[in-house]
Amino acid sequence: MNEPVTLIGGAAVTKARISRAMAVAPHLVAADGGADAALAHNVIPRATIGDFDSLGDEARRRLPPDSLHPIAEQDSTDFDKCLRNIAAPLVIGIGFSGDRLDHQLAAYNTLVRHPGRRCLLLGSEELVFLAPPSLALPLSEGTAVSLFPLGAVEGVSDGLKWPIGGLNFAPDGRVGTSNIATGTVHLTLTAPKMLVILPQDTLEIAVRALLSAPTGWPAP
Repeated sequence: MNEPVTLIGGAAVTKARISRAMAVAPHLVAADGGADAALAHNVIPRATIGDFDSLGDEARRRLPPDSLHPIAEQDSTDFDKCLRNIAAPLVIGIGFSGDRLDHQLAAYNTLVRHPGRRCLLLGSEELVFLAPPSLALPLSEGTAVSLFPLGAVEGVSDGLKWPIGGLNFAPDGRVGTSNIATGTVHLTLTAPKMLVILPQDTLEIAVRALLSAPTGWPAP
């Protein structure tokens, strides 16, 4: 697809969040039981991908058979299966955070394992994405910006109250939470290991920034 895709998971979502995501990513795909959540809000996904261990019987009856794409292997999550098989410039994931912390952590792990796919996870309070090699975020002064490493990574920044240049980040060492934008934030990272966490009301800014980032990480 040439347009961004909204991917809905099985965690709690609202119709407002679905509508907001689809306003910038108009094609809806469901991850397994996320199809039940979509149908509960009277939205029919174009495709449903997963091992189907949580897809309800009613959803199976209501969805067109050719929209169901089962992947039986159990070595990866449904989010992982979807991210591997969706070809789009950007995926906005909803319903992947909030209900279970283990599922949320697994989703972050998937972001790092597939650095070649641009994906943003939208929650009720925040959004999370893997930082590309370089990024410009035109944020308002005072916007909260958190950086959380899922591996060893370094970088430089401009537009943050506390610059990151010269720091060595690691999940068991230094992290970069609770920073503050002083204006447009420029980030350059050395490895596909840094999660960016922003307030959810910056969705449109983050989407434009990710789509216009000059380069992305190569697929492993």
